[in-house]
Amino acid sequence: MSKIAFLFPGQGAQAVGMGKELYNTYEPCKALFDQANEILGYDLTKLCFEGPASDLDSTVHSQPALFVCSLAALEKLRQESPEVLMACEAAAGLSLGEYSALVFAGAMSFEEGLKVVQRRGQAMQDAADAQPSGMVSILGMALEDVQQLCDDVRQENEVLQIANLLCPGNIVVSGHNSACEQAAEKALAAGAMKAIPLAVAGAFHTPLMQPAVEQLTEVLSGVEVKSPEITVVSNVDANSHSDPSDLREMLQQQVVSPVMWEASIRRLLGDGFDQFYEVGPGRVLRGLLKRIDRKIPCDGVMG
Repeated sequence: MSKIAFLFPGQGAQAVGMGKELYNTYEPCKALFDQANEILGYDLTKLCFEGPASDLDSTVHSQPALFVCSLAALEKLRQESPEVLMACEAAAGLSLGEYSALVFAGAMSFEEGLKVVQRRGQAMQDAADAQPSGMVSILGMALEDVQQLCDDVRQENEVLQIANLLCPGNIVVSGHNSACEQAAEKALAAGAMKAIPLAVAGAFHTPLMQPAVEQLTEVLSGVEVKSPEITVVSNVDANSHSDPSDLREMLQQQVVSPVMWEASIRRLLGDGFDQFYEVGPGRVLRGLLKRIDRKIPCDGVMG
């Protein structure tokens, strides 16, 4: 019998048109989108289905949109393959996706989770607007070389640090724009296969997001958080947490801490999980899993 884990995507997986098939095919998915429109106070459905992409890609909108689409994909799975849903014993989500994982695991309600995600997106956008900053994906360099690169490039009073440890040879650095530009140039000169600036608002998962932590702390304090019913692996330390106060702390730390994605997947593999499902838009997480262990199957759920 396979041990099943669900993986939920993060920001960057969004695309205009996502969720439309779910909305038109499954009544529980339609109900979820309709409920989200009411909670958010704007027409998320129209934004997901019709765009424009520039609006959907903004941090303020993409985070709630991905959260809702991922949980709608979960409803599709509940309709089509309830036995898979019942057999799932663990979950992990990439950055924003951790909220989807926690709602699936029963640690938060959909309504309260969406309210937190909406505030998170706004808070991270506000923090990004206050400091010209960004992120760069560096492909084909070892971790210690990327760390050395950051140390060499970073000027006094600048932030430049590893933000996402995604899989072997795929590391994202994050910081002030000038430092990111220098890092991209020097990475290519040092032999990196690629150095790709990411289409994000700012330096997520660095201390530049500290103002967002304060807003998150406020909104999380008013939300009921329960012990997850299954294992949820945290981005911050690649461990699972059951105490609600620890979960709140992890979610606050998450926006200023590196995403330990590779370590999270290796934790699940080490615990014997051998069948994964990517629940939500895109194929990014399946690609990362293949780079970590080519033999492990991962099916997509979105449709």
